[in-house]
Amino acid sequence: MHVLVATDGRLDPAEVARFAKPLAGEGGQVTVLTVVEIPRQLLRELRSQMGELPEVDVDIDVEYVEPPTASTGTPRGWPGDDAMIARYLEDKRVQYTQPLVDALVAAGVNATGVVVESEDPAKAILAESDDRNVDVVLIGAHGQGFFEGLLGSTGTKVVRRSHQPVLVLKN
Repeated sequence: MHVLVATDGRLDPAEVARFAKPLAGEGGQVTVLTVVEIPRQLLRELRSQMGELPEVDVDIDVEYVEPPTASTGTPRGWPGDDAMIARYLEDKRVQYTQPLVDALVAAGVNATGVVVESEDPAKAILAESDDRNVDVVLIGAHGQGFFEGLLGSTGTKVVRRSHQPVLVLKN
């Protein structure tokens, strides 16, 4: 069975392993997903105010730390927005999913961590669960009070719209 665990980094690794292992079963798979929003509009606004940065190829890490050039004001070897965003996303994948992946692997489960960039976490979780043909979605609920139910949390949206069964863990 394929289990998708959606996390914002607040799920307890031991609790996830306790529930995901029997769901995945012998030979099953767990994908631990985190969704990160990058305010692309902010980048567009900054570029319109400050001008576009020139495209630069980066060959070695030392180029990241050289001082800015007088003509452009950017460090020589600036990797560009896409490379910096990719690095940020990878950092968030490790930060939010790796503790869960480590706990699952220690429990004998085949697990991998994935990060997706999206402005709508619920929509991204639903898309990933469909694209990956998962059998069940495991998601946390924070239970932050009245407004969560009124406005709709990510977990609530996933439960309502998912094509797969959803297990909600209180955290």
